[in-house]
Amino acid sequence: MRWFEIALVALTLLSGLVWLLDRLVLARRRAAHQGLLDDDAEPWYVDYSKAFFPVLLAVLVLRSFVAEPFRIPSNSMMPTLLTGDFILVNKFAYGLRLPVTNDKFLAIGEPARGDVVVFRPPHLPQQDWIKRVIGLPGDRIGYRDNQVFINGEPMQYQPEGIYEGRGNGTEMTGAELLTELLPGRPHQVLERTGLPFRDPGEGEWTVPPGHYFVMGDNRDNSEDGRYWGYLPEENLRGRAFLIWMNIDGGVDFSRIGERIR
Repeated sequence: MRWFEIALVALTLLSGLVWLLDRLVLARRRAAHQGLLDDDAEPWYVDYSKAFFPVLLAVLVLRSFVAEPFRIPSNSMMPTLLTGDFILVNKFAYGLRLPVTNDKFLAIGEPARGDVVVFRPPHLPQQDWIKRVIGLPGDRIGYRDNQVFINGEPMQYQPEGIYEGRGNGTEMTGAELLTELLPGRPHQVLERTGLPFRDPGEGEWTVPPGHYFVMGDNRDNSEDGRYWGYLPEENLRGRAFLIWMNIDGGVDFSRIGERIR
């Protein structure tokens, strides 16, 4: 999606510059040449720029500073998010950032434990990923025997039965469905032990200042901080808050308007 962001910024700037140039210079030249103020002789590129600039500017502002749509491409956040979910991401929750560069120019807030965040992973900065914040700066995070530890305290889990997958998520059918009692943000996770192809990602990590530790809710099928380390604050894109559509072989109307917790 970064190419779309670059194209949107470029088209907005180009159309805006053409519109401004016409208003300050070209229109006066035409008027002097014709002897009256008349827009009928506008070149096609001026006409298109004046028509599209307000639309492009509105889309750029909304997408960069208010809310941006994303599509979930994988099962790493099941059962919270499914492949084919289209979500909205709050772009101002963690501060306003410039488009393309993602540089913050206005601090507003910081991620809370349990937030579902969209970010650019440090090892693949051209991509947008989504995970859940488990560790805050200064936290000591452990993961052993399918259990999360925060500053030495083990998280508690409530069994919710056996998960029945659907669509592209049927591979997780038979996994244990649990509620992880993360402080202030209980949420469901999936666990499927004994997968021969998966490193369980066990270990302990101390989150450095200005960084976060993120994990997927589908614990045995998520490439997250257990494997590539800490998420720098400057890589954050926003907080996911709403599912507005799901298309995975067909439209799943039951997920429309579901809040992300």
